[in-house]
Amino acid sequence: MITEHTRVLVNTLPQTDTSSDSVSYTTSCNMIDKPQSPVLTDTLLPSSVTPLARPHLAQKYYYLLDNYEDKQFNQPYVESKPVSLAVEAAVAIVINGIHYAVLMASPSQLEYLAIGFLFSEGLIEHSHELLDWEVTHLTDIASFQSFTPASTDDSLLFESLSEHLLDYDTYVVELVLNQRCHQRIQAQRRQLAGRTGCGMCGITGLNQALPDLNLYSQKMVDTQSAKPSLDYLLNIRTQINTTQHTHQLTGAVHAAATMQAEKLYLFEDVGRHNALDKLIGWQLRHKRKVECVVMTSRLSIELVQKSIRIRLPWLVGMSAPTSTAVRVAQRYGLGLAGFLRDDRVTYYSGI
Repeated sequence: MITEHTRVLVNTLPQTDTSSDSVSYTTSCNMIDKPQSPVLTDTLLPSSVTPLARPHLAQKYYYLLDNYEDKQFNQPYVESKPVSLAVEAAVAIVINGIHYAVLMASPSQLEYLAIGFLFSEGLIEHSHELLDWEVTHLTDIASFQSFTPASTDDSLLFESLSEHLLDYDTYVVELVLNQRCHQRIQAQRRQLAGRTGCGMCGITGLNQALPDLNLYSQKMVDTQSAKPSLDYLLNIRTQINTTQHTHQLTGAVHAAATMQAEKLYLFEDVGRHNALDKLIGWQLRHKRKVECVVMTSRLSIELVQKSIRIRLPWLVGMSAPTSTAVRVAQRYGLGLAGFLRDDRVTYYSGI
C-alpha cells in the first residue's frame, strides 16, 4: 500500500502540496533566502496529486428559455452529467503534541496554511519559529488509529466512529515550535472545531475573539497616499478571473491574491480565511512585502484582524465589508475597499 506521509523541514518548499487517493508525494530542499518560484495555483501541479476537486454525477433540471413561459405545459429537461466538486478536508493542527485546532480547508499548500494560521493566532511572529512539521493523510482505519489516544474509553469511542470518519478527507499537520512559542500555546490552549464559513468558530473568551491589536496599528501610516488605483485593482480582478481555475471547475472556493512585480500570486481555499492564511504564510516564508490583497469574498472581521496583524496596508474584497470590519479597519489604520466589480470599487477607509 502506498502511504501518504511526508516530513518537511521549515527551510523547504514543496514541489507539490498534498496528494490525492493512493498517490505519494515528495519535497525538495530549498533554503528560504534562495530565489525560488513558489507554487501559485493548482494548474502548476499534476492533476493526479492535486485533490482540489473531484467528479460527481449530478442531474440538472431546467426549462429552455424559449419555452419558459409555457412551462406549465412542459416537463423540465433533465441532463445527467459529471460535475466537479471542491474538496473540503478536515485539517487537524497538532502543535508540540497538543491538538490545537481542526480547520475545514482545501487540502493544498498546507505549509502556507499552517504558517499563516499560527501567525494569525498569535503563536508565532516569524516563520523560523516553526522548527519542523509533518503532514499525514489519513486514508484508512489504521492511519486513524495511529492518531487516537490509547485509553480504553477513547478506543471504544473510536470503534463507534471509525466507519463514518472514512467519509472525510482528513489530514494531520504536526508542528514543532520553539520553546518560547510553546509557552504561548500553553497560555492560550484551547480546542477549536473550525467551520468553512467562519474563522472564529469554537473560540472561547471574548479576549481571544476580539483581541486588542494596538501593537499592529498603522494609524501613523498615510494610507491615503498608498490607495490602490481603480485601474490597478481592475487589472488584478481580471487576472484572478482567468487564474482561479479551481473555482471555475467547482464554483465553491475563494481566493486571496496579491501582485508582485506584475505577477499574480493566488491562493485558493473553500474557506476565505484559510485562503488569506495561505497568502500570509507565503509572505512570511518568502519575506515578501505585500501592499494590497484582493479577496474574492465579502470582508468579514476575521479577515480584517488577520490583515492588521500582518500590517497589510490595503485589503480589497469583491463583495461588501461588514460594519464591524470597517470600524476595526479604521481604528487600526487598515485601508479597506469592497464591491470590486468589472468597472468600479468602493473605498471605506483610508479615504
